[in-house]
Amino acid sequence: MEGGSARDRLEQALARIADPDGEGARTVLTVYADAAREAADAADERAREGRALGPLDGAIVSIKDLFDVAGEPTRAGSLVLADAAPALADAPVVRRLREAGAVIVGKTVTTEFAMAVPGPTHNPWDLARTPGGSSSGSAAAVCSGVTRYGWVPDVRAAASSSIFGPRAASTRVGSTDGGAAKNSPLSIASR
Repeated sequence: MEGGSARDRLEQALARIADPDGEGARTVLTVYADAAREAADAADERAREGRALGPLDGAIVSIKDLFDVAGEPTRAGSLVLADAAPALADAPVVRRLREAGAVIVGKTVTTEFAMAVPGPTHNPWDLARTPGGSSSGSAAAVCSGVTRYGWVPDVRAAASSSIFGPRAASTRVGSTDGGAAKNSPLSIASR
């Protein structure tokens, strides 16, 4: 687990998301504050008891709005999906992150169906620039310190924002069971 308690890091992330002058308000589309607090508290308890699940236990993570989160709609950045029904289950990658103890703070902005021009986010290093393509919300969230990690299907936005973005093969971690990002390779951006 990273320095400090998961709950403290989560509260810092939530404060950055709520700050109208920061990038958090433009990068995080949906916030899961209550569920994230429960997950952070559970991670802190495991850490105190010496039974942490691994390096992602208690890590604050955002999910690009292409991946299903149980009970929440996946809109893929599109007005066409504004009234989408809630997902019945987590996408495999979300399920695996939860199993590893990651604290899912929310879903980040994406361009429409991950193909359109960048949305309302800015590159935190230069507000006159975009953080890059469809993963711009995730890249800006990580780059501005809103979250430590952002799960995205490509690394271009991460590279555009000067953050680390290894690419994993789609056969390594399945992206979905058939949702908007079906069969796309996955990566995780990190500061």
